[in-house]
Amino acid sequence: MTDRTALAAAKSIDIHAHAVLAGSMGTAGEHGPEIGYTAAGQPWFRVGNYRLDGVRYEGSPFMEAEVRIRNMDTAGIDFQVVSPNPLTYFHHIAPADAISFCREHNNALAEMVNAFPTRLAGFAALPMQDISAACEELERAITELDLLGAYIGTDIGRPLNDPSLDAFYEKVVALNVPLMMHPAPAGIDGPAGDPNLKQFDLDLLTGFAAQESIAVATLIYGGVLHRHPELDICLSHAGGTMTSLVGRFNRACTKRPWVPEHLRYEGAFEESLQKLWFDTHVHDPRVLNWVIEIMGTEKLLLGTNFSGWDEHAMTHDIDLSLADTMASNAKRLLRVSA
Repeated sequence: MTDRTALAAAKSIDIHAHAVLAGSMGTAGEHGPEIGYTAAGQPWFRVGNYRLDGVRYEGSPFMEAEVRIRNMDTAGIDFQVVSPNPLTYFHHIAPADAISFCREHNNALAEMVNAFPTRLAGFAALPMQDISAACEELERAITELDLLGAYIGTDIGRPLNDPSLDAFYEKVVALNVPLMMHPAPAGIDGPAGDPNLKQFDLDLLTGFAAQESIAVATLIYGGVLHRHPELDICLSHAGGTMTSLVGRFNRACTKRPWVPEHLRYEGAFEESLQKLWFDTHVHDPRVLNWVIEIMGTEKLLLGTNFSGWDEHAMTHDIDLSLADTMASNAKRLLRVSA
């Protein structure tokens, strides 16, 4: 169980940190997940028909909590909220396999947290292809496992403003927890997407940003934030391309016929952005300054993609006042008091 006193006292709280958990291996039917090694000793990780070569999870911070804690100490991170690996959202597979995986993943995540309750908390994986099951698993994860929120992909097999999701959003609000959204590479267990994304890691470099931007636009234009004003949603990577597209999205509010009545005024989209939360995993201080200029700091959170290929800790060299603000923001989002 997460030590909320330690969380409340933390001066740096990382909310973008993924895990690969031994207890979840083989729990999604034919989709795995599965870890193995080549004859030459090189690691591989399989999810369905997708195979990731050369990334060693065993013995790394992704799987070993002790290694994670040591690396957090080096990075100057007091507390971390651990989330599912984007390769294993499993939003497009058979519901029974997704339900099985999410349940075992959340059990294993709770065990990791319980081993280091003064340093770690967790976000729950959810089977979003079955909304009733997702609601049930979220309630179990919060009330029985003491995880701190919901964690889903930006592509869940239906638009984020689909009316069928209202029951899920209502459950998140009723449980008084945040909802985190993060992309996954196209084609892992769902549609393949643009074939150009298969070159130069563009599924990661541009595909993620596109998914996040689509998610933000859908939540705002689709009326999700309007229908559920108490819903706290956090988007990874500062919402993808929001900083560069905000002008176009603002212009659409007064120019496009499909815009809902409550958004038909100048600057409505940008105003709605203030209702969302974003993390700082943007790699470049110029971009971060732009994010702050447009979105402010009231709902900005430290995000590192801890131990990932593009980890960006931003703890030792970040402005102290901004660091304090982000820690306070995280405590508000996670429902703890400083």
